[in-house]
Amino acid sequence: MKILVINCGSSSLKYQLIDMENESVLAKGLCERIGIEGSKLTHEAEGKDKHVVENPMPNHSTAIKMVMDALVDPVYGVIKDTSEISAVGHRVLHAGTVYSDSIIVNDDVKRVVRECFDLGPLHNPANLMGIEACEETMPGTPNVAVFDTAFGMSMPEKAYLYAIPHEYFEKYSIRRYGFHGTSHKFVSGEAIKFGNLDPEKAKVIVCHLGNGASVSASIGGKCVDTSMGLTPLEGLIMGTRSGDIDPAVVQFICNKEGKTVNEVLDILNKKSGVLGMSGGISSDFRDIENAKAEGNHLAAVALDAFQYRVIKYIGAYAAAMNGVDAIVFTAGVGENDKPGRKAICESLGYLGVKIDDEANNVRSQKRIISAPDSKVKVMLIPTNEELAIARETLALVK
Repeated sequence: MKILVINCGSSSLKYQLIDMENESVLAKGLCERIGIEGSKLTHEAEGKDKHVVENPMPNHSTAIKMVMDALVDPVYGVIKDTSEISAVGHRVLHAGTVYSDSIIVNDDVKRVVRECFDLGPLHNPANLMGIEACEETMPGTPNVAVFDTAFGMSMPEKAYLYAIPHEYFEKYSIRRYGFHGTSHKFVSGEAIKFGNLDPEKAKVIVCHLGNGASVSASIGGKCVDTSMGLTPLEGLIMGTRSGDIDPAVVQFICNKEGKTVNEVLDILNKKSGVLGMSGGISSDFRDIENAKAEGNHLAAVALDAFQYRVIKYIGAYAAAMNGVDAIVFTAGVGENDKPGRKAICESLGYLGVKIDDEANNVRSQKRIISAPDSKVKVMLIPTNEELAIARETLALVK
């Protein structure tokens, strides 16, 4: 069975065609600048040259049609006809409190995705456009919505409710949802298998560290807490997001700078994090690391603060679960920043964590990086959100 995985952004569309017989990627690609001048499709198929098509894409429907053309292309394609695609799995950001599991798309699912536009203004509209474009291009092929918030829906009330008047939860579903859920679910499950942990009781902390970053705590693969909240702004310091902050800072900047709440939130989302802390050097952690190596003080402080916040969340979640069996690093920074992993783990000695320097000297490779006598297993497990979406889709349509 072949499953197409679609991840739509406001002006982009990433895709993978996966053969679920052996979970191999037959083709993958990216549509860029949808609705903007200069749009193009970059398509890569197994064993074939990269194929780039520069063509106007006024909307996601056009982009989907270009993807289908690339997949069936006699030279660059991997299938003879789109009928070989059994289902399409879509990454969808938000379903509010209505759906907590992946689901085959119907009119009600689309209604819920639409009603959650205000909870996910950058992602949900694009996600819905991708679904409707696939329905138009491949009528009759099942579409599955895999929600990024689903993993966090198993959190208990004490973890997801904010200490604000309860009427706001009842009226507007204001609560902590958590994001990067597809990644956290995949990585925590892989950690249990790879580390030979108890599938029912394993206490796992996953550090999804990248330009967007979050930490989750799970027991037996079920999320009990996660660092992001109503939106992806809460939690860790990130590339451009501030993470946890005193809410009064918003009012203070509004009053001092004459800005609106929306303007300040835009600053907290797009101009803060290590970008803001470093004095505007970059939102890319590699650039911050290079600046630190050159002696830039603000870059050093930004990296130290980022790692410090990760350390605090790991400690909090170990306490909340009354122990931890495994700590896992994943995503761009987590998988590639060897010194960063070591620095974080050196502050976890009280948990009995010991890093094996030789084992830690890898990038994006599944392995245990803790010493044999470490009381907690520390792992590096590359995330694979596309495969996770494909697995969820397969389970619903097979």
